[in-house]
Parts: sequence; structure tokens; C-alpha cells
Amino acid sequence: MSEAEQRVELATFAGGCFWCMVSPFEEMDGIIGIVSGYTGGHTVNPTYKEVCSETTGHYEAVQITFDPSRMSYERLLEMYWQQIDPTDPGGQFYDRGQSYQTVIFYHSEEQRQKAEASKQKLAESGVFKKPIATAILPASAFYPAEEYHQDYHKKNPFRYKMYRQGSGRDAFIKQHWPRG
Repeated sequence: MSEAEQRVELATFAGGCFWCMVSPFEEMDGIIGIVSGYTGGHTVNPTYKEVCSETTGHYEAVQITFDPSRMSYERLLEMYWQQIDPTDPGGQFYDRGQSYQTVIFYHSEEQRQKAEASKQKLAESGVFKKPIATAILPASAFYPAEEYHQDYHKKNPFRYKMYRQGSGRDAFIKQHWPRG
């Protein structure tokens, strides 16, 4: 199949700090690219400072371009749930506020249905005692974050590792999703 014939789709997830949402997905087969950015708000082409001010309505998010013949949307949803605390309506770990809340942004009715089914399955799984607070919203304009935010984990590996550990994200993931 030529590149022109390759079918690609987008998946957009807000899961708190976008730095922490890139590395879990990037090594998966069928992932073509991942961009950190802002979505869901009313300001055109917002800056990081504006988004952090909580005045733009945007969320920090990642937009994943993937090949659905090699990576299913359902598998991306499974991975997403395992990177966040889906029961926290106020943000993620040390990062508080609307811009750090968890959201699945769907790009089609099929994605919406799969996201809703995935959320219901997680709610019924017993993994979490509290209700699932993650919203499922239609995708809207996505604005790439500033260059220094792209691939932050590769550009600043020590600071990234310390941030993940200090925020409590790694401990939470290990507690709720033990790897066998």
C-alpha cells in the first residue's frame, strides 16, 4: 500500500500535563505522530501562558495520528485510561484546574460510541471506587503547543522523570495498573 493509500485517523486526549501523555503512545505500532497542544477552548492559537491562566477554555492535550489498520482506536482508549486518574474532576495529580482535566475528544460518531463504551467498561470494571469523571466531547480546533513542549521527555529527560515521579502520576499508575 502506498503512503497515499494509507488511511490515517486522529485521536485526541486530554490527560493532565501533555508532557506525560506522549511517551506511552509513541512506541506503539501504528502510531504515525503525536503533537502536544491545546484544544476545546475559545481562544485562537493560544499560548501556554494563556492556557495556564484558565481564561481560554482550552485543555492541554495530545493529538495522535494513527493507522487504524495497525492500531485500533479501542487499544488507544485502553492505553489512555491507564495514563490518568479518570476519577479526578479537578485536574491530574499536582496539576489542578480546567486545563488539566481529562477529556476524550472524538473525531467521528464511531469514535464517540467507542469512547462511551470504553468509559462504561472501565466504570463497571471495579478498578476505581469513585465515578469516572472523564468527559467525552466533540473534537474542535487543535493548536500545537510551543516547540519546547514537543517531545519534552526527550529534550529534558531528567526533569521529565522527576516531574512524573514528583507529581504522583507514576505511583498512581503502578498502583492501579500493575504490570504482570
